[in-house]
Amino acid sequence: MYSISAQHERRLLWLLALTQFTIIMDFMVMMPLGPQIMHAFSITPAAFATAVSAYSWCSGLSGLFAATYIDRFDRRRLLLTIYALFALSNLACALAGSFPLLLVARAFAGITGGVLASVIMAIVGDVIPVQRRGAATGTIMTAFSLAAIAGVPAGIMLGAHFGWAAPFFLLTVLSLGIWLAGSRLVPSLTEHLSKRPPALAEVLPNLWRLLSEPRHLNAFALTFILMVSHMLVIPFIAPVLVANHGVAPEQLSWMYMAGGAATFFTSRQVGKLADRFGTRRVFRIAVVLAALPALFVTHLPNLSFVELLVFFPVFMILMSGRMVPMQALLTTVPVPAQRGAFLSANSALQALGTGCGAWLGGLMLSTSPSGQIVGFGTVGWVAVAIAAVGLLWISRVRSAQVATPPMQAAPAGPAVSESR
Repeated sequence: MYSISAQHERRLLWLLALTQFTIIMDFMVMMPLGPQIMHAFSITPAAFATAVSAYSWCSGLSGLFAATYIDRFDRRRLLLTIYALFALSNLACALAGSFPLLLVARAFAGITGGVLASVIMAIVGDVIPVQRRGAATGTIMTAFSLAAIAGVPAGIMLGAHFGWAAPFFLLTVLSLGIWLAGSRLVPSLTEHLSKRPPALAEVLPNLWRLLSEPRHLNAFALTFILMVSHMLVIPFIAPVLVANHGVAPEQLSWMYMAGGAATFFTSRQVGKLADRFGTRRVFRIAVVLAALPALFVTHLPNLSFVELLVFFPVFMILMSGRMVPMQALLTTVPVPAQRGAFLSANSALQALGTGCGAWLGGLMLSTSPSGQIVGFGTVGWVAVAIAAVGLLWISRVRSAQVATPPMQAAPAGPAVSESR
């Protein structure tokens, strides 16, 4: 374990949180920018969905295969190198003069973003003692709320006034500033290099065993199902509001800010309910409740902006409310020794599900001669149907058996289900 001062530790954690903030904002800001991007490149909703999916697919695959090389380099050098490439990918997005170039730039951003997420958590594991690691992870996770409350609304506002490329220029500048701070704050982390890293011939079979464990497969399938359902709808809300309901692009920032602020305050409460009543029970209730706003937003009547502003936080609360109990349950699936690797693989599967959901949603949409987006209602019904599969599938997800029976070793295979 490395020894750094308390002040240095705090600064390092907030630097890593800001790094994560730019990664999350980079992914999230694409969706509300959909109307401007579709207009700028004269592309269909399906093509726009491909751009969203390219990031997620590349992020998931790069995060998954980072396990084969992440422990072979100095953490500092790897972080600074990949983050510099991340900044360049955002600059490439901002300067893309055609849709194919934008697609390539988004794919490259996904590759770098997926690796960065793994490096950040590896640094936390190296530097922060285990007794403070939970609080440190919480600091890193504030990046999601900051991106939803501040980053995405700011990006939408810039996009509305200065064009769709403006948020990516902002991300490039932010990334450059964070990189310079990182070059001063991140220490050289090479202790793990003193041990011979496992050969690739050992890493890949271990990765395969992790992925093919039946208990893990059921958990991965639940993650994939829910993310597909989630992303069938989410990326196309902004394009539909602008094209079909006349919402001005700059007004979207207020909606996303309200939704992000609402989930910031309710996610913890949902987690407490899951602790009290059981993760499966709360998940099932959340899936049923979330079906109502999902169908409403995909069959949206003509509402005033004030009515939309009131509805959107309710939609975000119920949609994100499904994720909290699911994530809490998934932490119980692997045995403790495999928890880090399992959660990294699950994050990769989550990104792949995100990409597949956005891609499938785009395939079901088309643009009418009047410029309106057609087929969103069908997308809503499909999303609810897939979420219903997850509602049934969660009964197959089993927690690991961690208690050792008296007078014998704990078996490697069997699992027990969560009590509630």
